[in-house]
Amino acid sequence: MENLKLLSGFFQAIDSDFRISTTHIAIFAALLEFRANRDFINPIQAYSIEIQKIAKIMSPKTYHKCMRELHEYGYLFYVPTKNKNRRSSIYFI
Repeated sequence: MENLKLLSGFFQAIDSDFRISTTHIAIFAALLEFRANRDFINPIQAYSIEIQKIAKIMSPKTYHKCMRELHEYGYLFYVPTKNKNRRSSIYFI
């Protein structure tokens, strides 16, 4: 139920935000699915490839660009890691 509230709030927020594309929406939905499979923890710890697979995004460059933008636009708080053996942290606001 909590994910539904987050998704509804996200769609209300992006209604007039021309910067958000279908790729941003796919990533946000994938993050919610990933979170739901982990007992709705906040923050989630994830490798980019895990989210890319759910969102059906092949390019790591596209994924990182969209995640950075979702963070910059205030839709989530993203703490990337440069170490590929450690997961990034994603906080839902």
